[in-house]
This record gives sequence, structure tokens and C-alpha cells, in this order.
Amino acid sequence: MLNPKVLMTIKDLPLLAKTVIDGFMNGFNKSKVKGPGLEFSQYRSYQPGDDLRWLDWRMFARSDRYYIRESEVETSISVRFLVDASASMNHDDDGVKKIAYAKALTASLAYLANLQGDSVALNIFKDGELFSMPSKPDPQHLQRLFYNLQQVDPAGAFTKPVHYQELFAGNGRKELLVFVTDMYQADGEINALLNSLSALRHEIIVFHLIGQNELDFDFKGFSTLEDLETGQTIQVNTQGAKDNYKERLQEHLAAIKSNLAAKRIVYQMVSTQQPLDEALRVFLVQRKKGAR
Repeated sequence: MLNPKVLMTIKDLPLLAKTVIDGFMNGFNKSKVKGPGLEFSQYRSYQPGDDLRWLDWRMFARSDRYYIRESEVETSISVRFLVDASASMNHDDDGVKKIAYAKALTASLAYLANLQGDSVALNIFKDGELFSMPSKPDPQHLQRLFYNLQQVDPAGAFTKPVHYQELFAGNGRKELLVFVTDMYQADGEINALLNSLSALRHEIIVFHLIGQNELDFDFKGFSTLEDLETGQTIQVNTQGAKDNYKERLQEHLAAIKSNLAAKRIVYQMVSTQQPLDEALRVFLVQRKKGAR
């Protein structure tokens, strides 16, 4: 897979998504990834009236009995992308901003979902408000999703719970929800969102974006650190605080993972310096569950 820093030089989001997915699928049997279809489930004995097209002649040759191959239909699903565009997503790690990584990841996953015949929807949480695109399967809708995603410029705080109602006013169809966020919250608003969504029994994946410099506490000696959402600053001796920081960070990440696991939400921490392939694999596993 391409290095994220190289990927971010591709300014055309549809081209970036196609580049990522073409690279990811290289080496795969593409027919296993692309398009809804039939997947073999089990054999059963032939019954009069069964469609002879599903008769397995190899089994007949081995057993001298007629067997029908039963298959499960893998249906298309609705995939809703929830993108955190609060100001903290402007965090920069060696030239790669979290929001740029979020756009690349979301666009790539939407492109992959569309290849499989899925409907895609988009919600953007920004500056206390909620932008919404409905769920549709057609290529023109995917292009509109790319356009709206490309326009995102992070600002303000994460959207407050009072604006979440339109997320719950759908047609009752079960969806796969893909939430791309840095999990930065001032007053538990992200937890409130996930609590509400999990109660609706959707499949949910949380991709938690974090800069490698945040993981390593690599801010070069004494630094002034700024909260991108409140503007508050603190002076930190990064060398002196590094060990304590790393210990507390691991505790924080473990607590997030445990909390989401209790709600049956899939959690994947993603460094903005790592290729997108692991996130794509997590998505495909959960999409397969949602299609059953």
C-alpha cells in the first residue's frame, strides 16, 4: 500500500479512492470482493423438483448420490459514513492531517462499498452542526459524496447530542455505520452518540485516528501544546513527561476499547502514518456480517 504521505499528494478524491482500492485488491481474487452474489453454504440431498443447475456432479461421482449445493445470498446493504470534522481533526503529523487521512479512508471505503452494490450515506459532524446525505446505491450519488467530503474543512467542537435526531429518523433499515474520529470530546458527546446508535442494533465500526507523534509523544523537547478546539495552551517538557504520558495514553486507549466492546462496537485504532489496508480488512469483515 502507498505511504499516507504520498497518498495525500493526490488532490482528486475519486482518483485517490480508486488508487487505494486498486492497490488493495491487487493480489486478491477480485470476484470475491466485487459485487453481491452467492456464497457456498452446504450440501443437501437432492429432492424432486430441485433446480438441476445446482446439482454437484463431483459429489455424485464420489458417492453415487445426488447432492444439491445450497448457497446463501449475500445482499447489498446500506453503509453510513460518520465523519468527525471538529477542529481537533486538523492535528498534523509530519505533513499528514487527521482530516486528510479521514477523507482518504472514507472515500476509499465508500468506493469499495459502491463496487459491491451497497448504498452509501454520509454524515459530517462539524462546528456543532450535522451535515447529512441520504443512502443511495448509484454512482452519481457516490460522486456527490466525494464532492461533499472534499469540501470539509474542520472547525469548532464536535456536534452536540441535540442534533442527533435526524440520524435516528431513518426507515428502520439496519445499516453498517463507519465512524471516523479522533475520539476527542469535551463533554462525552461522542459517547452519547455511540450509546444511542448501538441501541438501534446497527453494526458499528469506530476508526480511531491518532497521530504517530501523539502515540510517541514526539514533540521535540520543550513545547507549547494547543487544544485545537478550545485554543488553550500549556507548556510541556516533552522529554520529562514522556513516560508518564505513554502510560496514561495506553490506559486511555484500553478504556475506550473496553467501553466500545461492551456495546459490541468494533474498535480499530489507526495511526495516520500507517497504510489503509488494515482498516479496509476490518471494514470487509464487518460488511460481510451486515449482509447476512
